[in-house]
Amino acid sequence: MGDPMRIRAQAAGSNATVRVLMAHEMETGQRKDAAGKTIPAWHITDVSATHNGKPVLSAEWGPAVAKNPFLQFTVKGAKAGDKIAVSWKDNKGDTRSDEATVT
Repeated sequence: MGDPMRIRAQAAGSNATVRVLMAHEMETGQRKDAAGKTIPAWHITDVSATHNGKPVLSAEWGPAVAKNPFLQFTVKGAKAGDKIAVSWKDNKGDTRSDEATVT
């Protein structure tokens, strides 16, 4: 399991803007180490988000996403006190889930 995600969810009218910073190395499988050996691919493949338990986002990622990816999205109908949960899974089977409260 990776380091905790930093999730900020801020209400604005009848919507909430959600910002997520994920801690992950995101190796493409194309770089080489100092000895010239290829560094194996290791990247997030699936990302999902829920608003009070209901799915609001689902994404499939590949090796082209940058290290420590940042994701921002808007949730319609969210208000202060609601729960936003974000989860990811990588190509090695590691997973991470974190939750934030809309402020």
